[in-house]
This record gives sequence, structure tokens and C-alpha cells, in this order.
Amino acid sequence: MPTLDRHDDVYVLDLGDTENRLHPDMLTALNKLLDEIEADIRNAPRPVALVTTASGRHYSLGLDLDWLAGHPQERLAYVISVHDLFARILTLPMVTVAAMPGHVFAGGAMLSLAHDLRIMRADRGFWCLPEADINLPFTPGMSALIQARLTPQTAHEAMVTARRYGGLEAAELRIIDQALPADEVLPTAISLAASLAGKASDALGTIKTRLYPEVLQALRSPQL
Repeated sequence: MPTLDRHDDVYVLDLGDTENRLHPDMLTALNKLLDEIEADIRNAPRPVALVTTASGRHYSLGLDLDWLAGHPQERLAYVISVHDLFARILTLPMVTVAAMPGHVFAGGAMLSLAHDLRIMRADRGFWCLPEADINLPFTPGMSALIQARLTPQTAHEAMVTARRYGGLEAAELRIIDQALPADEVLPTAISLAASLAGKASDALGTIKTRLYPEVLQALRSPQL
């Protein structure tokens, strides 16, 4: 389960030390922690930013396909809840930074794209959208998010070929903003987030919302 810590003006949300798949219980826990952050800053407005990270070899491997296979009748509700998390991260009224210590796959990669900035380990781990390899099409909302956050050429390659990008390749293609040694990923993310904590405001949330109206419409549609 995810945990929340605070470094001065920066909240650090750790997804965990496993594959960090987006199991329904994980989604519930993440939303509760985001509720806690938003309630805190509503009660005492101040500079604030958010870093998400993980403790193990994986940032997140995405949707929990094993759970989904055992609960096919809940597929629509489950995907809607994943979409809701993407939309929520995308429009948080603070700067968000994904600090990725290892593998970032499928829904985990999409979760990273919902952040404002992304920092990844340079020497180990892959960022990948493997849906073409596992015969699982992207939903319209997922497609819209990916295409809004990547260049057309990179989005096409990533979605159609399921290419695995190492940190340095991902940085070259602007999938991520920086590729760094493992021990620098989280401290750099926290420092970067702290430098932008003063941007937090309802206005920033509105700016983000108006940046991505088509993405948000697609994510909030029940169409799969």
C-alpha cells in the first residue's frame, strides 16, 4: 500500500515496493492520500508540490490484469476508477513530479504521463506501453492522454511497437525530463518540486484543466 511523507513543502507519495499495480485497493488508498493532501492545503494554504515514487524495482506495472480477469463484471467500473486517477493527477492544483526508480509499464507509464514532470533512473529500468504485445487496446481516454503528453512520432512508436525505452532514450525523446543515477532520482525530484511549490493554487488547477479539455473529456467518458 502507498505511504505519504512530507519534506517541507513537498509531499512524497511512495507507491510501494512491489509491482505497484493499480489494484482497486491501491486506487482507494491513493485517492485517500490525495484527499489528505488537498484537505491539508485547503485548511492552511501554502506552497506545496507532490512527488510520487516507489521503493522497489518498479514504479508501477499498471493495471492489475489478474484481478481484472477474475472480476470481468467489474471491468467498466475498474477502468473508470483508473481514468479518474489519471484525470485527478493531471489536474491537481500543484506541480507534480514522478520520480521513477525502475520499470514503468502500461498504466504505470500513463500514470507518469499525468504528472507535470518525470525523472527516471538512467542505468536500469524501462518505460514501456506494452499493450500491442498483450493484445489489449488502449481506451480512448488512455490514447488521448498519451497523445497529449508525447510528440506524435513518439506516441505512435510507443503505442504501436511497444518499444521499451531506457532512461537515456526516454529523456532524448522527451518522454521524461531527466535520466539520472539511481541515488539522485528522488532527491532531484524533491528539489525540483520544492522550487515550484509556490505555483500551487486553484488557478494552477484551472490552467491544467484548460490545457487538456479533450483528454479530460475522454477520460471521463464511459466509452471503452
